[in-house]
Amino acid sequence: MRVYFIFSIKLEFINLYYNNKNILYSILKQIYYLDSNELKYGYNIFNQLINDIDKNDLDKFLYVKLHRNIPYSKRNHTHIYNNLYKDEVSKLIVKRSYIKLETENNYSSFFKYLKEYNSSLFVCDFKNQNYFFIKDYNY
Repeated sequence: MRVYFIFSIKLEFINLYYNNKNILYSILKQIYYLDSNELKYGYNIFNQLINDIDKNDLDKFLYVKLHRNIPYSKRNHTHIYNNLYKDEVSKLIVKRSYIKLETENNYSSFFKYLKEYNSSLFVCDFKNQNYFFIKDYNY
């Protein structure tokens, strides 16, 4: 299972790190693995890097785009894409500061819609050390 954390990066940091994605990933990874006694420090750095995500707006956007697709469903605050023909099961949860995407494969149909929604999103898979800007994602 792949777990992606997706962040809305502020424009000044996109301009600064777009050609050095590894540095941006390294900063986010260090924040992700911080000890509990350093959380306040990490929280301050995190808030400098990212924009808040309008949870209701993104939820509506995804629902309007996908509600007519047979593989899509929404339960409570979780968007689910279950396409048996592509062997894909993806779950997406929108939070105020990040989006969490769990998928059985290396890809997800949600990437296409997230790219359409906001091309400045930065995708990180901390376990597998994978990262990219969603605007660079080709589906």
